[in-house]
Amino acid sequence: MPEEVLFKSESDQSREEIASYLRKVADNLESGSAISLKAGSESVTLNPPARPTFEVKAEREGPAGNMTERSIEFELEWDENDGEQGGRSGQLEIE
Repeated sequence: MPEEVLFKSESDQSREEIASYLRKVADNLESGSAISLKAGSESVTLNPPARPTFEVKAEREGPAGNMTERSIEFELEWDENDGEQGGRSGQLEIE
């Protein structure tokens, strides 16, 4: 399925800086507020529904035989026209 990237930002950050961004997103989700993303002249504001699909993925990436890059991805997904129902694949635990 094709996708349109509405916003992208990638930069090295300290763990504390990343935690601050994630905390702000968490606070906005909890309060039902929109989430605004801004970097330079780019910006987008999104308003996730009450029950978006929440995807968590841990990956190992890189060329064959040298897959040394690790990532943790957190993604919220919803249909703009009908975003109240999310999928389920078992209870997530993050420790």
